[in-house]
Amino acid sequence: MKPNNSKLELSSEAMKTYGYQVVDAIVEHFDSQKNKLPVAMGSREEMDSLFLEEVPEKGTAPSKVLDFVLEKVMTNSTNMSHPKAYSFVPGPSNYVSVMADTLATGFNIFSGGWVASPAAAELEIITIQWLLKIFGFPQKKGGGIFTSGGSMANLTALTTARQIKCGDDFSKAVIYLSDQAHSSNIKAIRVLGFKKEQIRIIPTDIEFKFAINKLKNCIAKDRLEGFHPFCLIATSGTTNTGTVDQLLDLSKICKKEDIWFHIDGAYGAAAILSAKGKQLMKGIEKADSLTVDPHKWFFQPYEMGCLLVRNHKHLSHTFTEKPEYLRDIEGNTSEINFYDHGIQLTRRFRALKFYMSIKTFGLDEFRKAITYNIDLAEATESILRKSGQWEVVFPATLAVINFRFNPIGKNYSQQKLDEINQHISEKVVSSRKALLVTTLLHGQVVLRMCLINPRTTLDDVKETLTLCQGFAQEYT
Repeated sequence: MKPNNSKLELSSEAMKTYGYQVVDAIVEHFDSQKNKLPVAMGSREEMDSLFLEEVPEKGTAPSKVLDFVLEKVMTNSTNMSHPKAYSFVPGPSNYVSVMADTLATGFNIFSGGWVASPAAAELEIITIQWLLKIFGFPQKKGGGIFTSGGSMANLTALTTARQIKCGDDFSKAVIYLSDQAHSSNIKAIRVLGFKKEQIRIIPTDIEFKFAINKLKNCIAKDRLEGFHPFCLIATSGTTNTGTVDQLLDLSKICKKEDIWFHIDGAYGAAAILSAKGKQLMKGIEKADSLTVDPHKWFFQPYEMGCLLVRNHKHLSHTFTEKPEYLRDIEGNTSEINFYDHGIQLTRRFRALKFYMSIKTFGLDEFRKAITYNIDLAEATESILRKSGQWEVVFPATLAVINFRFNPIGKNYSQQKLDEINQHISEKVVSSRKALLVTTLLHGQVVLRMCLINPRTTLDDVKETLTLCQGFAQEYT
């Protein structure tokens, strides 16, 4: 056997130099991103021209590779942390968590089992307990797990609900969600093997909340037809409008009907930290399971979702497997192996960034940031209502505002208004000065702002509205 002449290592000095260059680039990004264009655009052909090559047999100097990545990769990626990134759900992030992620990756910590890293498991337990308390879940009985995002958290929740409520036979099981529920729930339902006829999409009312009477009628009809209602998915903060379903009313229905009550709070649940958000979240503590996305309104970097459950045993009863190669590391019942609480066996140390950022800034700073975001959206609504150019289609709700260009006295047709507002969005994005896209509400094309970045100012919003108005007048 030949000696190993390649250990994939750099010298200590080379690692320090390289590391300092990376940190310098990240700090420069945080300091200057406001002055950069938030939107990246590029065709497949353009990207191929930059990156397409055969796998290199010989290496290149680390600094040269880094320079290439900073110049070509980072500049060709849309910056969802930019103050003028208003679309989808932005990811504002924070520097402390970025560095925590660097530590977790650099030390290559495996966060699946207690024996592999008791400290990592303990910090996940502790931070989950913090979240249980924030959302009013039982401290002793409750539990949870960090996931890659809301999609995986919802999948984990629905897998658990199916196991606890249906066991191995779910051929007659039906699940209920509204027409405003996030698409990740539909994806999760399909992944779990449910057929189309087992999914009940309940219409929403004029405020985009669950139509309660239609839900009750649907459950009653399903029971009469021999189906098994087993799960209901409510939303605390829809992506479209920020709407929160009637959580208390839905919890009572679920309790009466013996239905698992899952709340998808990936977007809006964190608003419970603010006074206004807390009012809207009444009943969230009644859920059997709750999805929260720290990489949204808890200002963490991607990827970090979270599932909280009322009874932690439901997770272990659903996901625990006992292969022979793990028989020596099971530990005692208080030493949680998180691979027994979810889908992933190999797991990165996600808890560290949440832990370090909360410890560094304190929960009150997060509370202030979320309150600021809600107030900013309401101030934006006030500006729109005082203008003769804009129509508020749906009021500011949990930092989401929906509006459209519809000047007083013009009497444009619905088709014309749709064309104008679509044009505004396309021109704004193509200008790369802001990320602002459309959605559909009541069949109308509307512009949607999601204002959860604590570094977005009212001046940023005013500048964007001025830009929009210019493109509207250009079209008309």
